[in-house]
Amino acid sequence: MSDLRLARLLQLASPALPVGAYSYSQGLEAAIEAGVVHDAVSAQAWIGEVLELSVASMEAPVLLRLMCAWSAADLAGVEHWNAFFLASRETAELRAETVQMGYSLTRLLNEIGAVEAPLFAPLQQLIEPAFPTAYACAAAHWRIDASSALIAYLWSWVENQVMAALKAVPLGQTDGQKILLALGARLEAMAQAAAARADNELGNLAPGLALLSSHHETQYSRLFRS
Repeated sequence: MSDLRLARLLQLASPALPVGAYSYSQGLEAAIEAGVVHDAVSAQAWIGEVLELSVASMEAPVLLRLMCAWSAADLAGVEHWNAFFLASRETAELRAETVQMGYSLTRLLNEIGAVEAPLFAPLQQLIEPAFPTAYACAAAHWRIDASSALIAYLWSWVENQVMAALKAVPLGQTDGQKILLALGARLEAMAQAAAARADNELGNLAPGLALLSSHHETQYSRLFRS
């Protein structure tokens, strides 16, 4: 990867990207409220299991398919996988999150002129672009290789979850770095497994996440958006 492409990828995966990722916990806050997550060990277990059973098994392979579709200017493919991903969201909260972040990233790419019109126009035409769809569009435009883009995407997700845990459990900064070090070591293997998944192998069976995300929608006191 060239230095410029690396810089673009770091920008795309940065927590400073103003798409609102920091405002969501993806069920983690409800897991804390329920006592499922209460210290560094349980936080790492929760984040690691959601990463493996949901994000890496559904979101990751869909992101790869979206990057492939964008690179080939396959707009029907983009629409198919965008709709497929939205349909895979188990709760209203999770669906609203990816739609809001997708909208925010699409708007940001437009405002900074990051993506050329031939590729950007179809993204704007989508009624509800999911976050992976907008992310894949930018990564494809910047010619970032799919594996690197995916690992950065997974890292960004893990980092946001750890930042949520630091605030809500709460945890110390050292505990957070230990979790990032442990889960970061698993990302390459997860990316390889995602690339090897066939269409009929996509799935995100994580009933605990779905139940707690549903509970979070009506949780009385919370830090994160629902």
